[in-house]
Amino acid sequence: MTQTFLDTTTDDLQPPAPTGPRARLLAGGAATLFRRAVTRLPLRVEFPDGTVLGAHADTDPLPRMIIRDPRSFFARIGSQGLIGFGESYTAGDWTAPDPAAVLTVLATDLAGLVPRPLQRLRAALLAPPPDEEVGTEINARTNIERHYDLSNELFHLFLDETMTYSSALFRDAEMEAGPVAWEQLSDAQCRKIDRLLDAAGVRAGTRLLEIGTGWGELCVRAAARGAIVHSVTLSSRQQSLARLRVASAGYADSVSIDLLDYRDIRGSYDAIVSVEMIEAVGYRYWPTYFECLDRLLAPGGRVALQAITMPHDRMRATRNTYTWIQKYIFPGGFLPSTRVIETTAARHTELRVREVHGFGQHYAETLRLWRERFDGRAAEVADIGFDSRFRRMWQFYLAYSEAGFRSGYLDVQHIVLDRPKEQS
Repeated sequence: MTQTFLDTTTDDLQPPAPTGPRARLLAGGAATLFRRAVTRLPLRVEFPDGTVLGAHADTDPLPRMIIRDPRSFFARIGSQGLIGFGESYTAGDWTAPDPAAVLTVLATDLAGLVPRPLQRLRAALLAPPPDEEVGTEINARTNIERHYDLSNELFHLFLDETMTYSSALFRDAEMEAGPVAWEQLSDAQCRKIDRLLDAAGVRAGTRLLEIGTGWGELCVRAAARGAIVHSVTLSSRQQSLARLRVASAGYADSVSIDLLDYRDIRGSYDAIVSVEMIEAVGYRYWPTYFECLDRLLAPGGRVALQAITMPHDRMRATRNTYTWIQKYIFPGGFLPSTRVIETTAARHTELRVREVHGFGQHYAETLRLWRERFDGRAAEVADIGFDSRFRRMWQFYLAYSEAGFRSGYLDVQHIVLDRPKEQS
C-alpha cells in the first residue's frame, strides 16, 4: 500500500471544530457575515432546518451549497477564516453537488464577502505562514516532498498520458465550443509545452535548463528537437519516473535530471524554461530566483516561464497570511502578480519581460478535467492508500483552484524574459 501524507498526520490535517466561549463568539460573527453575504449571491444555500438563502434561492438551477453542520461550519470559519472554510468541507460540515460552481460564485465576489474594516485586521486575526515552510534550501525540499512525493500512482490516476501537472493550452475553437473533452487534453498539454519551447528559442543544439522537472514530458519534447537538456527537481519520485520516461523515449543520452535546488545550479544555458515553479519559491526568495535565472542564462538567451498569477493588490494584502492551500496542498507556496515579476526582474537583474500571454480559462478547463477524473476514480485512489478525508481535501483543492481561474481571480501566463541590450 502506498504511504501517504495522511498516514502520519491525520489529526493535524483535520483538527476538530473549535469550542469554548471565544469560538462561540467568533462563530456568531461568522454566521452573521455569511448569511448577510449569501443573500445577495446567485447561490442556493440550504440549512438542516429547511432555511434556504441566496439572492435567487427559489430559482433553479443555481449552485447548491448544503450546510450539514452549521455549528461546526461557523465555528471553523469564525476561528480560522478561509482555512476553516476548507477544513469544514473536508470534515463534511458542508457539501455541494458541484463544489466548483459554488466556489466560483464565492470567488467572483471575494472582495465583497468580508467587510473592509475586517480585511484591514487580517494580520491581527490570522496567523502568518510558519517559519518551517518559508522557502529556504532546507525547507524547500520538504515542502516539495509533501506534495509531489505523495505518490506517482496518485497523479497517474487523474493526469493524462503526458503526466503533465500544469495548465494545458487548448485550441481557440475547442474553448469556444466547450466544455473541452478529456480526449483533447494530452494534445493541449503538448501544445503548451511546444509554445514554451518556441518562446525560449529551443532547437537543435540548444543547451536547455528546465527548473522543475515534473514527470519529464518537457524533457522529452525538447530532446526530440535536438536540445541538450538539464532538468532539476526536488522530488525524488518525480526524478525516478521522469528518468524512466526519458529513457523509454530514447533520449537518456541528451537529458540529465538532477535532484537539485535552483540555487545550486551551475553552468550556462542558451534557454531556460520553468513551468509553474515560481509559485513554490515564496515571495521572500523571488529576487534570488531571478538572480539565478540571470546568472545561468547565456548571452542572447531567453527565459520562458509558465506562472500562475494573482492581482497585485491581492498579492500584497495576502503575502503574510497563512492560507488553506499553503497548509494542506502547497506548503511554502505563494502566487506572484505579473507586476511583481516585472519589477523584481528589473530591480535585481538585467532581464526584462518581453512577452506576456494569459490563458486562465484554459486552466479552469484543465482543472475541471482533472477533478472529474479524480472523482471518477475514487475507488482506485482508495485502493492505493488514500482515505476519504484525503479525497475530500483534494476534491476541494481541485474545485477551489478551478473556481479561481473560472472567476478570473487567478490567471496563468507565459512570460518571456531576455536582456534587451543583447537583442539590438
